[in-house]
Amino acid sequence: MPESSLRNTLLTALTALVFGFLGAAIWSYAGLADNRTRAFLLDNPDMLPQMVEAYEAQEAERRLAAMGDQVFTPFPGVVLGNPNGKKVLVEFTDYNCPYCAASLKEVDRLVAEDPDLKVVVREWPIFEGSDVASRMALAAGLQGKYPAFHDAMFRLGDVNAAASEAGLDMARAQADAASDAVSAEIANNLDLARSLGFSGTPAWIAGRKPIGGAVGYERLKAALDGDSAG
Repeated sequence: MPESSLRNTLLTALTALVFGFLGAAIWSYAGLADNRTRAFLLDNPDMLPQMVEAYEAQEAERRLAAMGDQVFTPFPGVVLGNPNGKKVLVEFTDYNCPYCAASLKEVDRLVAEDPDLKVVVREWPIFEGSDVASRMALAAGLQGKYPAFHDAMFRLGDVNAAASEAGLDMARAQADAASDAVSAEIANNLDLARSLGFSGTPAWIAGRKPIGGAVGYERLKAALDGDSAG
């Protein structure tokens, strides 16, 4: 179901819940008329979208908890920052996503500021033509050259040029890119993203909280610091 349809369904359900159950049960029990409930909600229309967002966040956190450590376990070599870092940021990304490209400098800043940060990148090719780049990126990870390819791919926008700049063994990279292991990783990332309710890239897990969209440095840092503090 598209995200907009899901949100509309939730809004409809929550509206019925508030006007129906709350109006008939809670408010009536308190001796207040149903029209007072309606008037309150009409005066505060932002409550329903906020309720939907809170519900979606709660459900995403529940699904994340059920996954265990699966989503935090990187494909071999597909890590930015400190591979042994104790603080972990997960990013679902696509090389043809302009918001992912814009987020690159924010991730680089987080890595530069925190030597204990490990960024687990989940290649999620959802744009047309992205599959080839994602496969080559995973192949670069198997050669220990993922960060160099990742940076060059966003900067150059050409798979062969990025592979050349990263210094990949092309014969090996092409074989790895077509391998069952790489195909399984891409399929797994799609399943993980869908299970978490993500609808597009970039998407994140920061502070053990799923976060969708290009939310910016400040929100990512706050979520990561919150996880560290906890």
